[in-house]
Amino acid sequence: MRAIRRGVGTSGAALALLGTLSACGGGNFRPVSDMPVRIGKPYTVRGTTYVPADQPGYDLVGYASWYGSESGNRTANGERFRPGWITAAHTSLPLPAYVEVTALDTGRTILVRINDRGPFSRGRIIDLSRGAAEELGIRGQGHAAVRVRAVDPSEKDRKKLRKGKPAEGRPRVGADELAVLRARLAASGNDAGR
Repeated sequence: MRAIRRGVGTSGAALALLGTLSACGGGNFRPVSDMPVRIGKPYTVRGTTYVPADQPGYDLVGYASWYGSESGNRTANGERFRPGWITAAHTSLPLPAYVEVTALDTGRTILVRINDRGPFSRGRIIDLSRGAAEELGIRGQGHAAVRVRAVDPSEKDRKKLRKGKPAEGRPRVGADELAVLRARLAASGNDAGR
C-alpha cells in the first residue's frame, strides 16, 4: 500500500519509519497510530475491483455487518485485530479513517476507526468489530441498515478510539432525519444487503 503524509515533517517521517520497522520485528503488527495514512492501490476480490481513495465527503446508506472471530489477526492496516475495540473494515476509505455510523432503526450514532478492508458482500458498506456493533446496539441483529459518514473527530475522540475505547457519546438522529435516510436507502438499491 502507498503511504501518504498529511503535514508530516521530518519527525513524522521518522515516526512512520520507526512504526514500519517495529512492525517488522517481534509480533509483525503495526503500532496503533494515525500516521501514516494509507490509501493503497486498487484491488480485486471475487471479481469486483475496489479503488481506495481519500473521500472527505463520504456519506452513504447501506448495511453494516460485524465480525469478531478473527481475534489477533492482522488488519489491512497492519494492526492487531481486537474484536472488542471500536473499529471497522471498509472497502475504499483510507486506513485509518474515522466515520460516524448511525443505525437507521434507532438513530443511535457512534464514531468508529477504520483500520481494515471489507466487507465484500453486496449491499454491505461497513463491517464493524464486535465492540463497535455492541456500542451501536446491532450485535444481536447480525446486520443493520446504517448511514456511514466520514468525519474529522477531535484529537480527544481519536485518542480514545486508538486505545479501543468508545469516543464521546453522539446525539441520536431525530425521527424526521431518520425517515429521510431510510428513503435514501430504499432509493439507493442497497436494500439488497439485508
